[in-house]
Amino acid sequence: MHETPPPAPSRREARRQSRHEAILDVAAASFLEHGYAGTTMSAIAATLGGSKGTLWSYFASKEVLFAAVIDRVTQAFRAQLSLILNPRDGVEAALRRFCIEFLRKVTSPEAIALHRLVVGETNRFPEIGQIFYERAPRQTQQLLAEFLAGAMERKSLRPADPLIAARQLIALCMAGEHQRMLMGLIDSLAPETIEAEVDNAMTTFIRAYVV
Repeated sequence: MHETPPPAPSRREARRQSRHEAILDVAAASFLEHGYAGTTMSAIAATLGGSKGTLWSYFASKEVLFAAVIDRVTQAFRAQLSLILNPRDGVEAALRRFCIEFLRKVTSPEAIALHRLVVGETNRFPEIGQIFYERAPRQTQQLLAEFLAGAMERKSLRPADPLIAARQLIALCMAGEHQRMLMGLIDSLAPETIEAEVDNAMTTFIRAYVV
């Protein structure tokens, strides 16, 4: 039985969606270039060529807009990670692919800039730290923890708190070259460096959790 496809959006809905995406594009660029404090709703509206009233009809505050930017950045990546974490592929193979894609993402120029922004400004604006944590690290940790919990139930991994195990694996991935990138000591990672970092992280994790 064929499912009925959803109706195409009306012209008005399509225009509104297009405007919504344009706002997020401008906001994301502004946050990364000027920081949270240096980004204003007025400046975003001016760049878009509209009024603040129009902008506020889409996003009620700068905080809401920042949250929407983080959501757009992270949702597609989490969907990709969900596909990678396939139990049928074997625990170690799936975890290694997860770690490689995760490290590629968090060492991208955009991710490093966003990380610096949040760390640099969250003392003055604690709301952005909460927004970022809830929508990025916490969601990724939970996604990985669910996979690890299944592996533990199947006795492919030692029984433990899956969320703690997820946090440990993620921390192992970020403990080396990612830290150097955050400090500005290096600008990028070669693919072979990412694979070496992941191999080191996986070796430690496997020793701790594989039966």
